[in-house]
Amino acid sequence: MTGRFGSGGPYEEQYGYSRVVAAGPHAWVAGCTSYVDGEFVHEGDPAAQARAAFAVALQGLDRAGFGRADVVRTRMFVVDIAAHGDSVALVHGEVFADVRPASSLIGVAGLVDPRMLVEVEVEAFRGEWA
Repeated sequence: MTGRFGSGGPYEEQYGYSRVVAAGPHAWVAGCTSYVDGEFVHEGDPAAQARAAFAVALQGLDRAGFGRADVVRTRMFVVDIAAHGDSVALVHGEVFADVRPASSLIGVAGLVDPRMLVEVEVEAFRGEWA
């Protein structure tokens, strides 16, 4: 499926972006956080925020016709990486252990909402591997 797919997240319309853009066999998921159904959840818990953020990303992929097994790249942006990086990376392992996408864990100074400790991006590819 090709197109631009929103999730109704609080920043999509305000900041002018789509949750997922899909073109042919590729899909790119915008940064996802622990905003679920318009409400921020899991304040202070980076692992729970990561689980929620990956769930939002995978729901977006599903709307575009992609699945978890199609994920080829992830990026995790973590506030205070020394304190929270390991717990976020372990959640990535829970979600993608059998998929094993290329991945980056990046420390950042802050995110758009100061309660956010984690933001994730996901890229997917569905097709033949050379």
